Amino acid sequence: MKLVRYGDKGSERPGLLDGDGRVRDLSAHVADIAGASLTRDGLAALRAIDPASLPLVDGVPQQDLRLGACVAGVGKFLAVGLNYADHAAEAGMEVPAEPILFTKWTSCIAGPDDDLPLPPDSTATDWEVELGIFIGDGGSNIALDKAAAHIAGYCVINDISERDWQLRRGGTWDKGKGHDGFGPIGPWLVTADEIADPRALRLWLEVDGRRFQDGSTATMVFGPEEIVSYASRFTTLHPGDVIATGTPPGVGMGQNPPVYLRRGQVMRLGIDGLGQQRQRAV
Repeated sequence: MKLVRYGDKGSERPGLLDGDGRVRDLSAHVADIAGASLTRDGLAALRAIDPASLPLVDGVPQQDLRLGACVAGVGKFLAVGLNYADHAAEAGMEVPAEPILFTKWTSCIAGPDDDLPLPPDSTATDWEVELGIFIGDGGSNIALDKAAAHIAGYCVINDISERDWQLRRGGTWDKGKGHDGFGPIGPWLVTADEIADPRALRLWLEVDGRRFQDGSTATMVFGPEEIVSYASRFTTLHPGDVIATGTPPGVGMGQNPPVYLRRGQVMRLGIDGLGQQRQRAV
């Protein structure tokens, strides 16, 4: 399944994408795409619904029908740094021996095509296309061989980062990762059963039509199951928590000289099988 949230900002409704790429309304079955609806039992109940029986929503998604972040009520937004061997090389840093975990404040979450408001004093806002993991059944100290069963699905994330704030404002990455709009999520959550191998996905990002990132999840240092298992040792994971899993090379900071976003520029990004995003810096 491909699960979506559609409508005006702040009043999104739950839906799913049918075989024709149109949105069907799920409001009669779930209050939102959140929490318990993402557990194994919750997803099984949604799979049992015939999409043709659901009301068809007017508009074409991502054209004249706005999509919000594909999951609501996210409790934790975790992320992994330097998780692609080729990106670590680009940054001139060692491949980590353990996953580098940090947080993005949930107030940064945005729809996949919403405008990106650059902070007034930003000088180094950067892009990072990433594979996102959504937790289904929660837990702590999850064994590696059980971790896949805790993944509800995957999505596209742009882990937008203000590099000066991340690296030069006292040593905590969170300052550069959690500004409003710095976490576009979606366009849809694709349930895990639809992704044969999450470590064989092409992901890309371009700015004003110039391709900067063009990589593969095959170069991940730690795969989704390892990340879920590892993160659960330090925090209890809950249904609807999201984890951004790192980015391939081609970020603005890695250019020579570095290149950062300017107002008016447009980012487009996507991952095979998971859809595309588009954000305009304003």
